Amino acid sequence: MKNTYAIGIDIGGTNTVFGLVDHYGMIEYRGAISTKKFPVIEEYINELYNAIMPAIEQVGGIEHIRGIGIGAPNGNYYTGTIEYAPNLPWKDIVPIALLMSAKFQVPAALTNDANAAAVGEMMYGAAKGMKDFIMITLGTGVGSGIVANGQLIYGHDGNAGELGHTIIIPNGRLHAGTGARGSLETYCSATAVRQTAIEMLEQNVEEDSLLRNYSKEEIDSKLVYTCAVEGDKIANEVYRYTGEILGMALANFVMFSSPEAIILFGGLCKAGKMLLDPTKEHMEANLLPIFRNKVRLLFSELKEADAAILGASALVWELK
Repeated sequence: MKNTYAIGIDIGGTNTVFGLVDHYGMIEYRGAISTKKFPVIEEYINELYNAIMPAIEQVGGIEHIRGIGIGAPNGNYYTGTIEYAPNLPWKDIVPIALLMSAKFQVPAALTNDANAAAVGEMMYGAAKGMKDFIMITLGTGVGSGIVANGQLIYGHDGNAGELGHTIIIPNGRLHAGTGARGSLETYCSATAVRQTAIEMLEQNVEEDSLLRNYSKEEIDSKLVYTCAVEGDKIANEVYRYTGEILGMALANFVMFSSPEAIILFGGLCKAGKMLLDPTKEHMEANLLPIFRNKVRLLFSELKEADAAILGASALVWELK
């Protein structure tokens, strides 16, 4: 395995991050490209190829690459296909592993992006040594990776672990990508934080807010965070409400699999205690007594991109 590397790729709804990873889990090179700028999958793969090839040349060429591991929303481990991902620009079924393998001329494997993050966290982060935990990714969407008895749960068809699309508020917000109403993703993603902020501004017209200095188009989760840190009442209420919904959902997930811990991962985690405290409060409040005060609620210990890159790259070492 000396001087042999795996390419780990994490495909997000907004950006794709990638890295060259050695057999010890050291990321030798990191890079990123836009995901949403490429509605045609072949153009996206060409852009990714052009971005990664300089790094491959630096380590001696493609003969030093063992393979490619990919984490993607709705990524099916068994088939190597992305299937009807609502937050990606490519619809229907995309044979991403096959296309990547053909382009790079090395083997490729795929899993759900949150599953990849869970593997990375289990090998190198906060879940090291744990056999039962749930990874929740809070980014453009809400993903999950469920580990029970030390193994990822894939289900009979490879699609298990879509907790972000479970219905938490019956007849609630419409999810434009799926057509479902009231899914967790419509309340607890970065996209949802923006929507909550806009709704609260409209519902509380007499309340002063730093957010009123911006147009609807300018409001996003990063701006809400900035205003919340500066003490803005509405921005802080956005996080309290988001944590309330997330905590309710996590209580359901705890009672489903009784994990040792739930690990939160992704851009929304930058909110820290503003998100963690209400989430923990409402998770505990909605649990049966036998589950209370047993499940740790943790933030990922890895850099935001690293867990998914490391987890995706780990797929490579299992390739035949």
